[in-house]
Amino acid sequence: MAKIPATAVAASGLIGGYGVARWTKKRPLGGVALAAAGSLAAYGWNRQAGPRAAAGLTVAYVAAFAGSHPLAKKVGAWPAVFTVAGGVAAASWAVTRRGANT
Repeated sequence: MAKIPATAVAASGLIGGYGVARWTKKRPLGGVALAAAGSLAAYGWNRQAGPRAAAGLTVAYVAAFAGSHPLAKKVGAWPAVFTVAGGVAAASWAVTRRGANT
């Protein structure tokens, strides 16, 4: 089985969770996708950079989800989702890259 970086899982979880909720018109189903990807990403972050980094990145993941809602009122839904997904991916990459080099 191919190893998918936690960075990609986290960004995909934010985008996919919104996509599932929008296309199925079932917000809880989108939440399940979001939570599943977040759990997988947290597991990867923990393995790559340790529990403190995983906790911090998980908080960033949840904050990005919450922050996408007010941002969507300003820039639109999809642009907001892509913006926060990019932010989480950048943070994840920076933290796990540093953790891998220590």
